[in-house]
Amino acid sequence: MLRSVFAQDILAEFEHMQRQMQSVLEVSPSIRGLGRGGYPALNVGTTPNSVEIDAFEPGMDPTSIELNLERGVLTLSGERASVLPKEDEDTTVHINERFAGRFKRVISLPDDIDPATANAEYRDGVLHVRIARLETSQPRRIAVH
Repeated sequence: MLRSVFAQDILAEFEHMQRQMQSVLEVSPSIRGLGRGGYPALNVGTTPNSVEIDAFEPGMDPTSIELNLERGVLTLSGERASVLPKEDEDTTVHINERFAGRFKRVISLPDDIDPATANAEYRDGVLHVRIARLETSQPRRIAVH
């Protein structure tokens, strides 16, 4: 079966409506594994020493990304500019799958993080955030004498 890529394609309209509804009903991800997607896509994990977060934001200007850490909640927000041509009489966009506009993701973090150690680095379209865990919460071996 051939699919049309033109505006009158009813399946494309349904897909667009489904994405809009998902964004309205989106559950924010948690360190404990909840979450259903959104922009930017996230990987969140822990090690014995830190919490590691990767946000996949290709083509973003790192200075336009805002990160806030308050009371165990990391908020990632910003705006991604559209790269579509201006529509006029001679130009029609048939497929637009790249997210553009304001975004905000909120991540609940464990209680044993040290906010003072949070750092972020943007490289090759990926924002990597690392937050160390408090030393008092890290496992340690106790010698028996």
